[in-house]
Amino acid sequence: MKWSGRILALMLMASTSLGCQASRQIRDREYATLTQHVQQARIDTDETKATPIPSPEFMGTHSLEEYIQIALGQNPRVQAVRKRMEALAHRVPVEASLQDPSLTVTVQPQPVQTAAGQQDAILALSQRFPWFGKLAAKAGVAEAETNVARAELAAIELETVAKVKKAYFELFFVQKAIEVTEADQQLLLEIRTVADARYRSGSASQQDVLRANLEISDTESQLIQLRQQLDSAQARLARHIHVAPNSELLANETSPSVPTILDLETLQRTAVSARPELHVMLAKLNSSRMAVELARLDYKPDVTLGMSWIDVSNSGVSPVANGRDSVLLSAGVNLPIYRKRLDSAVRSAEASAVSAARNYDALRDETLEQVTDLFAKVESQREMLELFENDILPTARQTLAVSSQAYNVGEVDFLQLVDNWRQLFRYEITNLRLQATLQQTLAELEQTVGGLSVSEENVRPPATSKLLSDVSTRRE
Repeated sequence: MKWSGRILALMLMASTSLGCQASRQIRDREYATLTQHVQQARIDTDETKATPIPSPEFMGTHSLEEYIQIALGQNPRVQAVRKRMEALAHRVPVEASLQDPSLTVTVQPQPVQTAAGQQDAILALSQRFPWFGKLAAKAGVAEAETNVARAELAAIELETVAKVKKAYFELFFVQKAIEVTEADQQLLLEIRTVADARYRSGSASQQDVLRANLEISDTESQLIQLRQQLDSAQARLARHIHVAPNSELLANETSPSVPTILDLETLQRTAVSARPELHVMLAKLNSSRMAVELARLDYKPDVTLGMSWIDVSNSGVSPVANGRDSVLLSAGVNLPIYRKRLDSAVRSAEASAVSAARNYDALRDETLEQVTDLFAKVESQREMLELFENDILPTARQTLAVSSQAYNVGEVDFLQLVDNWRQLFRYEITNLRLQATLQQTLAELEQTVGGLSVSEENVRPPATSKLLSDVSTRRE
């Protein structure tokens, strides 16, 4: 055998070795730490492991905008979808590229004897070339799938923002409810002091003092429940911003303003044009349409070009053997003759496209319904809140003040005084719940309309909203 065959064998071994070295390289920095995360997850399953230590930088009071920024930066669901989008984006150049060429070395244990000499080895190289437009169609499908992931990322970010807002305003409600309950408890202590003084003077019965003590104990019971709800609300917010569940997160004490939202027709138009979930459906429809074109291209054959080199030795059976090596050129195509398979692939792709279109129509109708429903809820809650703050609460406070003065001089019995106190306390808690519920409903409405502000005071997108146009330009 000539030395050429051995050299070719060494080249194959070298290319294989280099390929193995390249395959072991880690190109994603986050993937490099994946092993550590897996090991840490195994450690976390140990029953003796202590409770996660809360991060000091997240302790205390923070604004809603700060919590939203933290969540968008480190929420696991957002990070997972962002990485999925990145993975799909890297598939585009893969689909746009040719497959690796095929290199084959054939060594014959019993070489074929020819007049020119015996054939020691055959080296064959071939490359398959898809039909015109197939690679572009495959890359187009991959890019369309990437666009789906981009829209899904925008939807997940808006969903995360809405969840953070809901958890934040639930935390706000519980904080303010504890504050109001403690203040009303102090007021009840003052009422008990008056009842005790009147009892000692003989102008009131001991029943008034006992009833006051019973109401104080009931208020203390409500405080215990509210403190438990505070821990739950802090754990819920901590989950969305991906920090330790026992972190003592707090909301700002300032009551949120009551916005005047845009009209229903404007909100519906905005939702149809900006909601990321609808963009997901449109991107899936585009991907399905490109898949149809790719399936139709399968009717066209692919071309395979090849070259073979035959190593011929000088020792032939003929006295005129020249030992010259032979070079062969080849060309071939696949035969797309199984029409049933090809037809079924096209029909399947077309059906998927029609399904995506129908899903878009269904989600569009659902979006219009959600906007209408949330708009009605916001308007109702806003009007109720204005009624409480402008009418019910001032009247209840005035009623309690008058009855308290009347009880001091014996004009009102103690049961009426306690009933007025209890009514004021219930109205104050209801007012706080309305404030939180209104903001939570607004968060749902903003998510439904694509993250745009729904108030007339600020019709521009808030800084914390991640719109589809912003996300589509970001790969990292």
